[in-house]
Order: sequence, then C-alpha cells, then structure tokens
Amino acid sequence: MPTRAAEIPGAPNATDRYRFMTAALDLADEASRVGEVPVGAVAVFDGHIVGTGRNAREGENDPFAHAEFRAMAEAARTLGRWRLTGVTLYVTLEPCPMCAGAIVNARVSTVVFGASDPKAGAVGSVVNLLEHPKLNHHPLIISGVLAQACSERLTAFFQARRNKPPAS
Repeated sequence: MPTRAAEIPGAPNATDRYRFMTAALDLADEASRVGEVPVGAVAVFDGHIVGTGRNAREGENDPFAHAEFRAMAEAARTLGRWRLTGVTLYVTLEPCPMCAGAIVNARVSTVVFGASDPKAGAVGSVVNLLEHPKLNHHPLIISGVLAQACSERLTAFFQARRNKPPAS
C-alpha cells in the first residue's frame, strides 16, 4: 500500500513535496483553462524539474497525452536517457494503469501523488501495479501530498462540466 508522506530514507522531504506538487498543480490549472481534465505532473532529478506535463488528450486527440507520459518523455529527452532512475515524478492524480506501466518501464525511482482515483487508480485505489510482485521495478510511493487541493481541482472541473448547458 502507498505510504502517506512519511519521512522515509531517500524520499523527498516535506518542503520539496510541497514545492513540486504545487508546480504540478499549476500545470493542472493550465489544463483546466483549456478544457482538459486538470491533471499536472513534474519530473524532478537532483532537485530540479527536468520534465513537465499536463493532460492534453482532448486538444491533441491523443489517448496517450496524459500528464505523466508528457513529463516522463520530456525528462528522458532532458536527461538523454530512457531509464529515469533517480527521478521523482509528482502528479496531482493517482496514475492510471497505462501511466503506472510506463512508470515501471521507465524505472522512475519515486512517485508522489495527490488525489486518489477510486475509479481508475493503479497505485492502490483499484489495483497497485507499482508494487506488483511479478514486475521488475518497484518505485517508492508517497500518496496524499496536497490531496485536498488536487481533489478540489478535479471536483470543480467536473462540477462546471455538469452545470454547462449542452452545445447546440
């Protein structure tokens, strides 16, 4: 089961968790402003952001344009390698099965997420792919970082969608 932001050897400290999750929230806000589900992600290596991403599935008509994919792809280009060992991925929403698989395959060292996803979460809510015993990589997981702020973005986005008059 994911760890709730406890101080773990090698884990990002509370100040970094807050700083980088806030950066991910800014990307979620950017996604929301253009009509995308508000999810943002940042990839951090040695205390520096090396990749950013926000949801862009609607605007790009791309089922793979998840925030995590985009942040990891940019981190790989920045670092010049596909193995993202030493990278911490901060994401505002618990990764889905597709993103969790990419996290394992990219060898991301730590995943920090905010809001849980009871419908599609693959880091403990529905399944936990990141700790599956048959997989070859198991990143450190820290959940619940700025969870309320992350959840509020999603709730407000979907509430506004439900209250929007249908297109004519």
